[in-house]
Amino acid sequence: MSRRILVVDDSPSLRRMIAMTLKGAGYDVVEAEDGLDALERVAAARFDAVLTDQNMPRMDGLSFIREFKSRPEGQGIPVVFLSTESEGELKDKARAAGALGWMTKPFDQAKLLSVMARVVGA
Repeated sequence: MSRRILVVDDSPSLRRMIAMTLKGAGYDVVEAEDGLDALERVAAARFDAVLTDQNMPRMDGLSFIREFKSRPEGQGIPVVFLSTESEGELKDKARAAGALGWMTKPFDQAKLLSVMARVVGA
């Protein structure tokens, strides 16, 4: 059974690129366009990991992580933060919200696959 990953980003082209990379490695990928869309998706299905952007309309990544981790369906699900920003304060906030890891955009495909394999235990 393949691992299901939720990819949350407001850029359709970036979501497609991430999804293609992960699908090529055998992951089942579901896409969400922002934090609110992601919350609807996690309420409807179980995921093995979440990869989320920070800057998105309606609900940003930090707000999404905080809300997701406060819900029963978010318990034990690893979240990787993906952002163009690399400042230490934002990383600290992401960790405090419940993110397990951090990647910067643009992302390296091999690194993305390596990180996801470690996160989901594949």
